[in-house]
Amino acid sequence: MTITRRSAVAGLAAGAGLAVSGRAFAQLPMPKSPVVVTVVDVAGNLALTQKAIEAYRRARPGIVSRFAFTKAPAPELPSKLKAQQAAGRVDIDLVLTGTDGIAAGIEQKLWVDLKVHAGQLPKPADIYQPAALRLNGLAQDQGLCVAWYPSGPLIEYMPERVKTVPTTAEELLAWARQNKGKFMYARPANSGPGRTWIMGLPYILGDTNPSDPDKGWDKTWEYLKAIGETVDYYPGGTSQTMKELGEGSRDIVVSTTGWDINPRVLGVVPAEARVGTLKNFRWVADAHYMAVPKGVADEKLAVVLDLMAFLLQPAQQAYTYDEGYFYPGPAVKGVTLDMAPPESRAALKEFGRPEYDRMIAETPIEMPLDPDKLVVAFRRWDEQVGSGKKR
Repeated sequence: MTITRRSAVAGLAAGAGLAVSGRAFAQLPMPKSPVVVTVVDVAGNLALTQKAIEAYRRARPGIVSRFAFTKAPAPELPSKLKAQQAAGRVDIDLVLTGTDGIAAGIEQKLWVDLKVHAGQLPKPADIYQPAALRLNGLAQDQGLCVAWYPSGPLIEYMPERVKTVPTTAEELLAWARQNKGKFMYARPANSGPGRTWIMGLPYILGDTNPSDPDKGWDKTWEYLKAIGETVDYYPGGTSQTMKELGEGSRDIVVSTTGWDINPRVLGVVPAEARVGTLKNFRWVADAHYMAVPKGVADEKLAVVLDLMAFLLQPAQQAYTYDEGYFYPGPAVKGVTLDMAPPESRAALKEFGRPEYDRMIAETPIEMPLDPDKLVVAFRRWDEQVGSGKKR
């Protein structure tokens, strides 16, 4: 079952940005006739941005004839892009991705260097709120943060089935051993909650270096293997974990603010589901990025750059509140919930959790792993934890 989300967007196009190091860059000319722009989403980001992207077409008549939207699993994208680039026939113009996809693309040198086109984009330091600015830095100028949230890791559970809620990592492991098959999370390489879980555990467990999954996560790898003995299988995406929590085949799943709120809005998970944290919890932030594959024709690149600037306008950013999917969502400064559509405000009033704003204000927010380290973490998890249990 695929979880879909709705949002509504309108607004005006973005203005020009600033140059790098004081040097002005010539702007790429817009196409002389409307073009088709292909957008590939490997992060679920279209739930937040699709209507805004469509609004761009209306706001800039004669530039885009239509947008072609497709979705794909993040792990499959790099090989597809590499094949297209090797053949000199890139047919993907914009990628919407999480930290997993941006990291893989950086490692394999798939993305356009946006510093070269700084004159057509907003200056990050001028527009982003502090956490989003730090997250944007992880993209190493090969992507732009379009949405962010503090993420997790949280545990989500059904109170009628979990009478004694684990409050420490040790208690969760003991519970999982006593209730085999009732704890679940998805493969980290294709799941926001999954990767937040493995990045948050080093803080919870007191590992030697939370930023080094290769040499600093001894306790984390040991814990993941131990609790993995109780897991039936690891699905390829988070939606399946929420479906099984809602249906009753799992009692505790790994979650985040958005994956707690939005499935309850949609009725996939019962409204009475609750969330908790484990001792020594810290937020590990997550983000969605816009990235451009190398090989995109200049006339398309000019449009995509203008679109990226458009999506970073406050009026468009307000719609990233959506129905709680990436709560809170907006990456830029000065965007508040009262700017969001009425349906977003209504959903968050009914299904949001007031404690989240307090927790965000009071709990340290850590950055996710650097791209090269994230790739290492995914590889080790696939080889040492998920091997034989992935679906």
